[in-house]
Amino acid sequence: MNRLNLEKYGLTPRFKQEAALYSNLFIARVSEQHRDLYKVISENGELLAEVSGKFLFNAEDNTSFPVVGDWVMIDRLDDTSGNAVIHQVLTRKSLFERKAAGTSKGVQIVASNFDLVFICMSLNADFNLRRLERYLSIAWNSMATPVIVLTKADLCDDLNRRLNEISSVRVGTDVVVCSSKDNRGYDEIADYLTLGKTIAFIGSSGVGKSTIINRLMGEEVLQTKNIRNDDRGRHATTHRQLLLLPNGGIVIDTPGMRELHLDSANLAKSFEDIESLAENCRFRDCTHTGEPGCAVQNAIETGILSEKRFANYCKLQKEMEYVGLNSRQLEEEKIKKMFGSKGEMKQAKRQVKNKNKR
Repeated sequence: MNRLNLEKYGLTPRFKQEAALYSNLFIARVSEQHRDLYKVISENGELLAEVSGKFLFNAEDNTSFPVVGDWVMIDRLDDTSGNAVIHQVLTRKSLFERKAAGTSKGVQIVASNFDLVFICMSLNADFNLRRLERYLSIAWNSMATPVIVLTKADLCDDLNRRLNEISSVRVGTDVVVCSSKDNRGYDEIADYLTLGKTIAFIGSSGVGKSTIINRLMGEEVLQTKNIRNDDRGRHATTHRQLLLLPNGGIVIDTPGMRELHLDSANLAKSFEDIESLAENCRFRDCTHTGEPGCAVQNAIETGILSEKRFANYCKLQKEMEYVGLNSRQLEEEKIKKMFGSKGEMKQAKRQVKNKNKR
């Protein structure tokens, strides 16, 4: 049997070294995830796998479980006697996470062990600078490098204006402009894809991620859907999967991210311009809301910094403050901001009550 070269799938000396710690087990990479069942790629090819009972028992939370892109240790290289069993997930070098769906306060890992994050945003109704800032904040925190991929350029009436708008938020990030109508931008994307390099595709539903991947694959491996009457695309991908490209490189496609929460983000990197300005404020603890000698407010007044960008920065900062707090903690945090403490809140209530008696 011809053995697969797992280096094509991103296997590096770092993962080989860690895998050597586990005897009688074999290394494989998770290529698909379907609830509790996984498809993994080993040196003998693809096979189905599930976690062991011991793994299930020892898992601290859902972030311990395998996701697409993970390197795992399995007990067999063929499925003639049943599904392979995953005993260990190797240490992740990068990961993309968000708040779990619904009311749960848990964190959901979307993908792992990628080198680049392609943030896809269409140049039609989906275009939104504030959302792009959110994606950049989370992408920088993933420990990979983001690239902004603007899709559906044929639907944009003023591309130069859009590019000028993006220049204020990109903070040195590469930008690629694509159009499936005239094949624009696909060669530029292909330049990022080299042997063993993994790229995670993220973005809202219907922005064209699957279309780009199909072009790179050279065939229609992912389902795509046409744009609706409201100028937005329909969502096609239903599960996460890892694909080996014929000309080298690996891509990870993810379902549309309808709810982005800042469970983890790097605002300092995505808002590097504001952070740099803040270092020049007269006061170290400047809140940028009215203090004298505020470099941030001065930049807004002189047109150097967009007021909308600064407002979004403040909004995302507040979101970060509330990440991980339960309902009781959230309530206490609100009280603290309004009154300073519960004691001061009670005192304020007594004052109002006494005033009403008079």
